[in-house]
Parts: sequence; structure tokens; C-alpha cells
Amino acid sequence: MSADPMSDLDLYPVAEKAPERVRTPTGKPLSALTLDAVLSGDIGAEDIAITPEALMLQAKIARAAGRATLAENFERAADLVRVPQELILDTYELLRPGRAADAQQLLDRAALLRRDYGAARVAALIEEAAAVYARRGLFVKRY
Repeated sequence: MSADPMSDLDLYPVAEKAPERVRTPTGKPLSALTLDAVLSGDIGAEDIAITPEALMLQAKIARAAGRATLAENFERAADLVRVPQELILDTYELLRPGRAADAQQLLDRAALLRRDYGAARVAALIEEAAAVYARRGLFVKRY
């Protein structure tokens, strides 16, 4: 009889227990990320960025550990991997109370993230924020 397959929780920490499950954005295995490889130029900046797949694996592990909120954060992070940093920072600023002029401005940003980047989870969070901000009157400039 074969051993039981590894549960999602047993994968933590991934780098030690399941490194074969993680690849770089360019497809290199985690084991290829060594100091020697960096020094020789075999590993570049594009190789050390996180992938949506790695974040979703972390979400599975968090959920298996009973950390649903952490899992949701990893899933939203996976949505954001391909979103330009400037747009992420602008969205963060827009979400600060008193920054967006009205709910429509947040809804437009959610639509853009969903349409152009497939960031459905982040878009849903922004849509939820728009409803809360409207209910609490947070669209009025406070400063």
C-alpha cells in the first residue's frame, strides 16, 4: 500500500517540502535560484518575481491551516501580480477615505482591473468598498 499523498497543509514551508511545485515567471525551478546563478547572470530580476501560481499554492496552504482570511489575501495578491505597480499604488490611494469623489470612481477602477487584468477578486473587494464608503459618507474630502 502506498503512502498517503501530501495534504495541502503538509506543503508548508513550500521551499523545503515541495520546491518542485514552484517555478519562476520564466519557468525555472525554485532550485535554480542560487547565489551562483545570480552572480553568473543565469538568474535575472524577472526570475525572482512571485507568480500567481505560487500565491495560489500559499492560499491553499493557508486555507488548509484554517486561515481563510489569509488565503483570501493570497488569492487577491495572485490577481495583482500582472497589474502594473503604478496602477496598484494609484488604486491604493483611491481607496483611502476621502480620496475618491464618488462610488462610480471606485466602480470604474474595479471594472478596469477585472476587464484588463482579470483581477476579479480585487475588483469585488473594491466594489464592496464602494458600497461601504457610500453608506458611511467617505467620499467627501475630509482635508
